[in-house]
Amino acid sequence: MQLSVVVPAYNEGDRILEDLLEIADTLISFSTSWEIILVNDGSRDATRGQAIKAQADIPGLRIFSYQENRGKGYALRHGAGQARGDLIAFLDADLELHPKQLPVFIEILHRERADLVVGSKRHPESPPPAAGQAFPLSRRILSAFYFLLVKQMFHPPVRDTQAGLKLFRRHVLRDVLPKVRTTRFTFDLDVLVNAHRAGYQVAEAPVVARFLRASSRLTLRDVVRMWVDTLALYYRVHMRGVHPRRESHPEVDKSLWARASKHR
Repeated sequence: MQLSVVVPAYNEGDRILEDLLEIADTLISFSTSWEIILVNDGSRDATRGQAIKAQADIPGLRIFSYQENRGKGYALRHGAGQARGDLIAFLDADLELHPKQLPVFIEILHRERADLVVGSKRHPESPPPAAGQAFPLSRRILSAFYFLLVKQMFHPPVRDTQAGLKLFRRHVLRDVLPKVRTTRFTFDLDVLVNAHRAGYQVAEAPVVARFLRASSRLTLRDVVRMWVDTLALYYRVHMRGVHPRRESHPEVDKSLWARASKHR
């Protein structure tokens, strides 16, 4: 397997079948060796059943489920632990960032000899959403404020830490995931901070974003938890003096990789 695409899903039953077929059609258009890893994050609707239906038309689809909703970060960790590819992509199930952009990520990864590529809605070459596809104002304000805070706290090498499309070389995740402690919305930042501080080369890619939901799924409770997790990450990195160390060899101990997929 050359490319593994990890898709976390929570209560996506009304659209997951169509989205999985679209992801598969897209991967077929530019890759001959790929797999889709759908992680059903404790959905209470028909997500799992609809995903199983998709398997009839997508031989490269693998499905993993568990009963309790544990958060997007946990789902991504679990899926990455099952991936077989040399390259591993994280892709949000709602396809706000379409997988047809992955060839650009792969090209940037090789051209810049990067270890991971992060999609950025703030990249100078990222166009604004088309009419009728703009993100809600409240989400844009929260995103901008959060990034300003993150910029001051962690000095990330990219302008967007939360975009739902990222590409990693396999050995980066094998090294970094055992050091990551958050399992929900701060997971992306935790991975990026650990990878950057461990010395991995981070590149960013422009993305075309589109908001397709009727409303945002982010609740006040989610926002509060995101701030708490971000402060906890700051404490671990700056107050406790935790300095992630890059492994001397990319093929780190497999037991770490196994523990990463089971971490709570």
